[in-house]
Amino acid sequence: MRFVVTPQTLPGQVDIATISFDERSRDEIPRLLRGLQYIYCTPELRTQVFEILKEIIPESINTATGRKGMDLWKILVMGSLRLGCNWDHDKLKDIVDNHRTIRQMLGHPDFHDETKYPIQTIEDNVRLFTPEILHKINEVVVKSGQSLGKKKRKRWKHGATASS
Repeated sequence: MRFVVTPQTLPGQVDIATISFDERSRDEIPRLLRGLQYIYCTPELRTQVFEILKEIIPESINTATGRKGMDLWKILVMGSLRLGCNWDHDKLKDIVDNHRTIRQMLGHPDFHDETKYPIQTIEDNVRLFTPEILHKINEVVVKSGQSLGKKKRKRWKHGATASS
């Protein structure tokens, strides 16, 4: 059984929409996480992204039964970080086991959560998130950003003509 996002929130789990980032940071991690947060908080975009992610589930896997696989959200976060930061699976494991903000994005509670990811679980799941899948997701996100820009320009244009 594989979920898009775990349906049951845990005590102490931080809502992904409320995670804050250091706006002055020039590191790639906060920039990637802000982009993922935007995907998560935009329902129509999130739906499109998860439809793409469903392509990575092997056809031989029955998503309705069996043991729970890694959530597609976690695969998206880990895969984006691995490809975006050019990390190997060992570096990714260390970061997802120890970086507080990334753990919040993965849905772990803020306090006393000792969950660690086995390296084999990371390798088996994150390897499915290929550069081709990332490219498809990027196309959807860019289109969303372009339409957002058009809405802002239209609002600004109407506001500018109304005050003239």
